[in-house]
Amino acid sequence: MRLQEQVLTTSEVWWDKVKDNELLLNDWLRKQYHGEVTAADRINSFAEQYAEDGSRAQRLLGIIASQETDHARWVGDLLVARGIEPVVLEKEERYWDSTLPQIASFATGAAVAAHAEHMRLERIRTISADPSAPADIKRVFDRILPQEVFHERAFTSLAGEEAMQDTQAAHELGRVSIGLFPEDF
Repeated sequence: MRLQEQVLTTSEVWWDKVKDNELLLNDWLRKQYHGEVTAADRINSFAEQYAEDGSRAQRLLGIIASQETDHARWVGDLLVARGIEPVVLEKEERYWDSTLPQIASFATGAAVAAHAEHMRLERIRTISADPSAPADIKRVFDRILPQEVFHERAFTSLAGEEAMQDTQAAHELGRVSIGLFPEDF
């Protein structure tokens, strides 16, 4: 789908559409599993390339990658309970295609991750706040929520304000590429 044909939405509108449609919900859960697995891999690769051995940053990145692996396991368990095999997908990475090229340093890499975590928190908070969310999904995302809050804060702190500003435009383009309104809409 071309960018100009993309229909933009909010996390709340998206969730209202997805939560009661088993096909859309299961497709989203598959993508969540993929995203959690690949997040752990990306963070580990980023740490290897940019974080100094033994540094506080390297330790934080290790904690975050480990938590992303836990999230993948929890979402994988949801899939299995629904009769779906958890697999890493071969798919276009529209958001990451817009944002990863911005990484030129440790700070910009942390900023890209902070923006992604912020965006992800929008959806997780929407699900956690919804009393009509499927109970199994709500339980898992209620567990994930505080760790993702930690991830966003850690990455934002590691990035610094300048890198956050330098990567904002690519983040906004990435949001639009996956159908989410820009944050300042």
